Amino acid sequence: MEATSKQKKANQARFFAHLSPLGLAGLVTVFLIAVLAIFAPWIVPHDPFQIDATQRLIPPAWMENGSSLHWLGTDHLGRDVLSRLIYGGRVSLFVGIVSVVIAGFIGLTLGLASGYLGGWLDALIMRFVDAMLAIPTLLLVLVAMVMLEPSIATLILIIGLTSWVQYTRVVRGEVLSVKEREFVQSANTLGASNTYIVRKHILPNVLSSFIVIATIGIGTAILTESSLSFLGFGVQPPDITWGGMLNDGRNYLATSWWVATFPGIAITVTVLSFTFLGDWLRDLLDPRFIRGGIKDDK
Repeated sequence: MEATSKQKKANQARFFAHLSPLGLAGLVTVFLIAVLAIFAPWIVPHDPFQIDATQRLIPPAWMENGSSLHWLGTDHLGRDVLSRLIYGGRVSLFVGIVSVVIAGFIGLTLGLASGYLGGWLDALIMRFVDAMLAIPTLLLVLVAMVMLEPSIATLILIIGLTSWVQYTRVVRGEVLSVKEREFVQSANTLGASNTYIVRKHILPNVLSSFIVIATIGIGTAILTESSLSFLGFGVQPPDITWGGMLNDGRNYLATSWWVATFPGIAITVTVLSFTFLGDWLRDLLDPRFIRGGIKDDK
């Protein structure tokens, strides 16, 4: 009981010791974005799809000729920018999270197999990884989206299937390090199966690095989705995304800057928040600060 209490206190101390201002800002911002996305139907002040030609390009509320009914103004079709911004976050966050789940599952599985089993399987997987890394991910996704019918499901699948290589490389490197540890060698000597060793000893020790790159990967996936939607190859109307809002407002930057500026700010803040959160998790989950070294799950 006393040991458990001391461990809890040590974990709490480590949590606050590594909670940097940027990490805290990232954590709070991601939480707020998630809350807004989940409760968007009950939060938005207006129907984000409603077109009103009489309310076209109204400035934000604090500007001259602005309206308190539209805090961030309206777009070229009279739709409320704030409402569309909140709804756009739902799609962007959904695409980012689900595509990372797909990429993470593939990358984690192949990384574990490549690093632990080695041999010809390792060589084959890593050669394919090197070939994939030679081509920019955004270019691969763009080519695939041009060839296929644009939709949310297609976009998620394509991003997931083209971004797993980073996870594979990181996980493989962690596995190569962990499998040389004494507790893994001891399990091998005692005749433990490969499945048992991977599940009980290898996987728990690579999850920290995996969680870090997955967190940052969500921001990257959101940026990829926004870029494709801006170019017209991503999520298609009437679905709302921040990239699509940027595309809608690009022709009005000189006269109605708010149409494109606010979704641009939303993309920037979200991507940076996931990056800051990932950096904080990297420090928090660093094995050097967990039980004085790599976790030994006996």
